[in-house]
Amino acid sequence: MIAFADTSLLCAIYREQENSVEADGLMSGRHTPLAISSLVAFEFRQSVRLQIFRFSSDRRQGFSGEEASKMLAKFDANLAAGALEVLPVTWPDVYSLGERLSARSTATGGHRSLDLLHVATALHCRAGEFLTFDENQACLARANGLSVRPCAGRS
Repeated sequence: MIAFADTSLLCAIYREQENSVEADGLMSGRHTPLAISSLVAFEFRQSVRLQIFRFSSDRRQGFSGEEASKMLAKFDANLAAGALEVLPVTWPDVYSLGERLSARSTATGGHRSLDLLHVATALHCRAGEFLTFDENQACLARANGLSVRPCAGRS
């Protein structure tokens, strides 16, 4: 079964957070790679780089360039080692599915664009499991037939 990881899960794997123990357990107990999309990879890398900017403006926010470099190096090493796998995606199909999810769910569920696209990608790739710590995204995934873990109830 394909287990599709979102950005919140990757953040908990590559930087110590309240959910990191749970995220690390999911990563270490796997016999198959965690699936991601090129969009998840981009969003993760962009998020890490944004934290450098935040830290440079206010040392109480974000984190240093050195920490970011270590996170990105570990991420790239896991991709190269096969612990993470970027799934092939037909983006026009994903966007179309995302649009349908948006039309059905955003007005009542308040879903963000990237969250819709991550769930649409998981559905497009026939993932059976969606891995997230984002409660709102988890609700969308569940409502569309995906099994969701670990979701510790934060957004």
